[in-house]
Amino acid sequence: MEFLAHLVVSAALLLVVGSAIRGFQVDGAVPALLAALVLGLVNAFVKPLAVVLTLPLTMLTFGIFYFVVSAFMLKLASAFVPGFRIEGFAPAFWGALVLAVLNMGVRAIAGPNW
Repeated sequence: MEFLAHLVVSAALLLVVGSAIRGFQVDGAVPALLAALVLGLVNAFVKPLAVVLTLPLTMLTFGIFYFVVSAFMLKLASAFVPGFRIEGFAPAFWGALVLAVLNMGVRAIAGPNW
């Protein structure tokens, strides 16, 4: 049940980002749910390797490069989900940044175990 709650919240956040950032498109609830699922899988399996490989650059940029890695994960997820499109790197970067802020807000409201 907790997994389903995370999936629905992530999909809702993707819809919010899609309405706020030009070039970041989510065509509805079903593509948002699929995108949240694929993004979760990408973040679980691909992102850890990418973070380790880019750790020196992330440290050199005081963590800002982490958002670049997150942007690439969003772009990768968008390649697999019809109805979820990111047109260029800038919308992916700003989408990653906004998603991070929104997720911090959700954690602040829902508690540390979220």
